[in-house]
Amino acid sequence: MAWGRQGGIGVRKANALEGIRMQGGRALADHLTAEMAAGKLKEGMKLPPERELGERFGVSRGAVRRVLATFREQGLITQMVGSGTFVCAKAETLFEPRAVPAATAHTSPAELMVGRLLLEPLMPGLIVQHATAADFERMVECLGQAESAPTIEAFEHWDEALHRSFALATHNSFFVQVLDLTNRIREQGEWGRLKRISLTDETRKQYEIQHRAIVNALRDRDAELARKLLTEHLRQIQRNLFG
Repeated sequence: MAWGRQGGIGVRKANALEGIRMQGGRALADHLTAEMAAGKLKEGMKLPPERELGERFGVSRGAVRRVLATFREQGLITQMVGSGTFVCAKAETLFEPRAVPAATAHTSPAELMVGRLLLEPLMPGLIVQHATAADFERMVECLGQAESAPTIEAFEHWDEALHRSFALATHNSFFVQVLDLTNRIREQGEWGRLKRISLTDETRKQYEIQHRAIVNALRDRDAELARKLLTEHLRQIQRNLFG
């Protein structure tokens, strides 16, 4: 049965999650549905491996497979032996553009960068304490996708995903919410305009090198170095955007 817009996100979500009862499996299903509803999981995007999903949500591979089977039956994903699990076009029926809260609707890129410089360097201390192997695998995936991105928009998407993976690796919901809000503000037109102007081949290469250095420091559980590198990275973005 095709899904329309009528009935709201709650109805469509209920359809997607029908039959999923185990706590960890429900958390995984909620996460996938939320990412689709936010427009972050789009047609053709590859999901992480079953093992990584199981580790991240604390469930067995069998539970992961049952969740994915439900999404496959709903037409939201497709699975190809030897290639992986991919998002289908039908996932876009869950998408609803997210409104930026009124208090932050007019946050300028300059204000955003001040906030990022204050908050994001706090994350490495938590990451080195709590990050799992699956968290680091997600970071490495984001690095590879960003480096192979064919367009500025694709690079920006995976840049956002990498910084969000840092927040997820803290295993602290406050930082995840902060990064989600950051990304929602970044979706505003002024940020995109400045990024297109400032993101040359040279600056993109600099960001890629900086990203890898940050992830390597985190994998080495070197919080001090990771904090220093992340701060330098954010300051470089600030200089490139505003001179």
